[in-house]
Amino acid sequence: MKYKIAIFGSQPFIERIKFFIEIKKDVEFVYFPYSKAEDVKDLIEQAFLCDIYVFSELPAYIYVKHKLNKKRLPSLLMSIDAYTIVTSLFRLYQNRVYELDRISIDMLNDQQVMNAMSEFTLSDKEVYIYSFEEQDITMLDKIVNHHEQLWKQGKIDYVLTSIKEVAACLNDKGIPASCMVIPKLNIENTLKEAKKIVQLNPYQSNTAQIVVGFIRLKNKCDLETEHDSRFIAKPLQQLHQLVEEFGKQTSATVIQNHENQIILIGTKSVLENIQNHYRDFPLLHTVERELQRPVDIGFGLALTAMEAEQNAKLALEICDSTLDSRCYIVNERQDIIGPIGIEKAFDKSKLYQSLIHKARLNNELSYNFINFISKRNNEPFSSHDIASHYKVTKRSAERTINKLLSGEVIKVAGEEKPYLKGRPRKLFKLNQ
Repeated sequence: MKYKIAIFGSQPFIERIKFFIEIKKDVEFVYFPYSKAEDVKDLIEQAFLCDIYVFSELPAYIYVKHKLNKKRLPSLLMSIDAYTIVTSLFRLYQNRVYELDRISIDMLNDQQVMNAMSEFTLSDKEVYIYSFEEQDITMLDKIVNHHEQLWKQGKIDYVLTSIKEVAACLNDKGIPASCMVIPKLNIENTLKEAKKIVQLNPYQSNTAQIVVGFIRLKNKCDLETEHDSRFIAKPLQQLHQLVEEFGKQTSATVIQNHENQIILIGTKSVLENIQNHYRDFPLLHTVERELQRPVDIGFGLALTAMEAEQNAKLALEICDSTLDSRCYIVNERQDIIGPIGIEKAFDKSKLYQSLIHKARLNNELSYNFINFISKRNNEPFSSHDIASHYKVTKRSAERTINKLLSGEVIKVAGEEKPYLKGRPRKLFKLNQ
């Protein structure tokens, strides 16, 4: 499972973080640069596939805090603490461009400034501390005016602010100011914390899921009544060979039971093969072509071999509803998936327009979803399937589902029957 961490920050901050960030196999960093903190209101909608949102500065976080809380989206703000102030002051003293005996500092929490003063021996200097409230973030003029008044009164020589836009505004007024720089250590610690938060409740895919398949000749009983056993011996042998070849490709075990049914037992490789061929399941068509007669294939999925076998038998019974070759799957919740190998058409152009204009997805995400529906042969799907396809956590998958439901791109098709105790989970299908 690869976790997606969204990082929101100014372009210089994004470039800086890219320079030293360590690439991880299990983590993907998705960057959302902006010019103004207020821009994050629009950017947040583009990050719905990410598992956690990390903000480099307070204003950007405050602008979307209500939305984050309402949707219960996990988020973190880069830590601006005493260490941040100390390192920022140290950089200023190294440059020695301005006298820093008289300085004005703003922070959300003035205790951090007091801690920094004790560490940096600022007690003998004139330091003006402005502790603002969260609501002041949307009224930056109030913070700017505070520093500007101190400057006009001749009380300060420099401003060290925690807000990038405040520094820019003061510089435009000719007041020397700079924004605190978040230390590398703080960034690394925040990203480590973000990963831990995601790992506490990730979507756990069931890699140990067992797949049992039953393959038989269609109407075998009728054939045995009309002909002797020698008549069906050859096609049964051919069927066994074809399924064995499929078993070699998918690392599965193949046996034949006393009812002359071929049984296939496998795990992840078999399941991936089926999922990749919902529309054109090769095993079904190869067997039908080589034997020149219809066949039934029923797959069962579960966490135990016994339950997988029971589900496979249920899938096989469903095949009796037609005279043609059929393949069905019954999963661990006893959802019926299929028929497999028969394409279910849908209007891709109409779907694309709905994704763009109703769900407000970008081009890439829209094409990805169309590919997802095509790959699944327009079968009903769950948040489980979305998570597997996009390789994201369950939380991210549910956010995708909510956007599609809000845009009326999909609708509820039923409920999943949980394997373990718990509330039923919903299945969805295209609203076409």
